[in-house]
Amino acid sequence: MTRPIALIVDDEPDIRELLALTLARMDIDTEQAGNLAEAHDRLRAGRFQLCLADMRLPDGDGLELVRHINAQHNDLPVAVITAHGNMETAIEALKAGAFDFVSKPVDLPVLRKLVQTAMKLSAATPPDSQDGDGKAPRLLGKSAAMSAIRQTIAKLARSQAPVFITGESGTGKELAARQIHAQGPRAEGAFVAVNCGAIPQELMESEFFGHVKGSFTGAVKDKEGLFQAAAGGTLFLDEVADLPLSMQVKLLRAIQEKAVRPVGGATEDPVDVRIISASHKDLAALVQSGDFRQDLYYRIHVIELPMPALREHPDDIPLLIDHVLTRIATAGEQPKARIAPAALQRLLRHPFSGNVRELENILERATALCDDHTIQVDDLGLLPADAATTEPIECPAREAGAGLEDYLLDIERRVIMQALEATRWNRTAAAKQLGISFRALRYRLEKLGLDAGDTAPDNE
Repeated sequence: MTRPIALIVDDEPDIRELLALTLARMDIDTEQAGNLAEAHDRLRAGRFQLCLADMRLPDGDGLELVRHINAQHNDLPVAVITAHGNMETAIEALKAGAFDFVSKPVDLPVLRKLVQTAMKLSAATPPDSQDGDGKAPRLLGKSAAMSAIRQTIAKLARSQAPVFITGESGTGKELAARQIHAQGPRAEGAFVAVNCGAIPQELMESEFFGHVKGSFTGAVKDKEGLFQAAAGGTLFLDEVADLPLSMQVKLLRAIQEKAVRPVGGATEDPVDVRIISASHKDLAALVQSGDFRQDLYYRIHVIELPMPALREHPDDIPLLIDHVLTRIATAGEQPKARIAPAALQRLLRHPFSGNVRELENILERATALCDDHTIQVDDLGLLPADAATTEPIECPAREAGAGLEDYLLDIERRVIMQALEATRWNRTAAAKQLGISFRALRYRLEKLGLDAGDTAPDNE
């Protein structure tokens, strides 16, 4: 079997020899270059499975080489060697197309893991852009928007650069993250997803980094954290904007140092994870307001993947409907429901503020309510297409002697009731329509003595 060959580009002979010796022990042959010109000559003369390049070279910088390889040899993973602590340079290289980076002085265990991942990438056949490798649910859609997303995911899967996925709630951000993981060299590793807004603040450090026995009351045994659970795979930080500032500092260090210290631990443990994060919030605006650290923003926002809203690719709605109805029928072991032409046309005109998740909820409800396994317009539970979602509230005249507070409470009650009725008592949608948080709406409902219904869907 032919041994793989790596190209080492560094102007320091000692570094080149150290890297060559390390790779030789991994059954990888090497060729060496001391500058950019020699590197270009080697690339023209031979074929390599990996390139390790220093960022500072006598006749230029490693970024030029990264861009050249990305343009002319896009199947060749290139990892850059940066000065210790120079994260700005590493991030710039990742944006230029570098596979990964390692800092000087080179940590050999970290280097070996990087090389192992790169070799998996070189040996893998490119996955089908539509189906991936079958290990993650597919991103459905034949529209130009979804085709572009799948092509981008295929490119991102070949890198280890942190990816930040943006998009409204319900657009499939976690699904996209799973596709990136499943199509990349870490597919055999774990995909660990965590909703950053769902973890109590006092437990965050233990959940992310683990703890040792006796480190706090209730720590009766050692516990691994999310980083350790995702070792060799991908850690997906959903709603990363919800992390408190104190935790953002610790997360930044873990990402930069590629190591974590369990709560109560004496040393840091190296971890090899790829970070993918997501949020439906405007992270740049949160940085400007001081609610999100700028240094962490630049560290996780190396490559952005915007997920389109469903209203931006309505041609995919019939395909999504068919998929959801098939899934509902399979899960319930019942005949697959059909959708009447008029109901389909009504869905095609719906704005879908909740995107694919809203479509799923509508179809699940309609399937339960329909007769003869045929979904009609009335089963969808939607307002008439031409009905205004918000009509002007007619303020009643204030009765003589009535207190101002009672008068304002009456108006507030009318406005909230209108929003609830317009959204069929979906409190999350009503809060969004009113421009307040879900928690604020719940407080007002309790204050006004309004019953929002135990069965109303509240989640986005």
